[in-house]
Amino acid sequence: MSATIIDGKAIAQEVRAKIATAAAALSKEHGIVPGLAVVLVGSDPASEVYVRSKSKAVIEAGMRSFDHKLSADTSQADLLALIAQLNADETVHGILVQLPLPSHIDSTLVLNSVDPGKDVDGFHPVNAGRLATGQRALVPCTPVGSVILAKTIHPSLSGMDAVVIGRSNIVGKPLAQLLLGENCTVTVAHSKTKDLADVCRRADLLFAAVGRPEMVKGSWIKPGATVIDVGINRVPGEAGKTRLVGDVDYKEALAVAGAITPVPGGVGPMTIACVILNTLRAACASAGLPEPKI
Repeated sequence: MSATIIDGKAIAQEVRAKIATAAAALSKEHGIVPGLAVVLVGSDPASEVYVRSKSKAVIEAGMRSFDHKLSADTSQADLLALIAQLNADETVHGILVQLPLPSHIDSTLVLNSVDPGKDVDGFHPVNAGRLATGQRALVPCTPVGSVILAKTIHPSLSGMDAVVIGRSNIVGKPLAQLLLGENCTVTVAHSKTKDLADVCRRADLLFAAVGRPEMVKGSWIKPGATVIDVGINRVPGEAGKTRLVGDVDYKEALAVAGAITPVPGGVGPMTIACVILNTLRAACASAGLPEPKI
């Protein structure tokens, strides 16, 4: 029996449509048009493509997009001055500084200079602390999208055994906190975990976010488990070209799992959708309005 394929692209479109409806209501009822400012320093091709996708999605949702493209030799002081300006701009509800930044800029200092209430990436320590203590917070977009995808298979995650492979501040740690908030029993595994395959076999929900191509084999997966593959790895393909694969051996997993996300077309589209969702959430919070129901 083959696993159900979780179509992240289709689900992301549904989420974006709901966000657009909520944004229109926010504008009509409260006169607030959510605005997202994206700051890109340098000309990294992958970052430029990603920023264009975000800007397009923001506009399609009926929101304002403010793009700031700076040269690679922009000084740290000038970048911090721009962020201070955006922090003070009431028409900007979300600020996203595209990574990576040039080597002469302290990324941690820059990210920590963003107003926590506008931190749509969810990277600020204040938001990390709020998430850990169960308070209203802006949460990193990939973990939020991963949980939404899991809930399309299991509307309630309560009581399920969840294993997260990876402990980064961007994915692994916030994902574990979100799953705890869903009343899962959570194990965070990593490169130092003993008998990693055995740990994974316990999981009703398996989230792979380790950055190693096809590391998770079919034999690591509990029959019928839901597998959310966060990994995006470029590996050699045919005729000298490259191809994208996840952290899970997809072909092997397909024969064992109950449901699985593909790569590409799984978690990736949800990340952009959740950037827009966080912008909407930030706009509502800035006006003292309740969390939008999406």
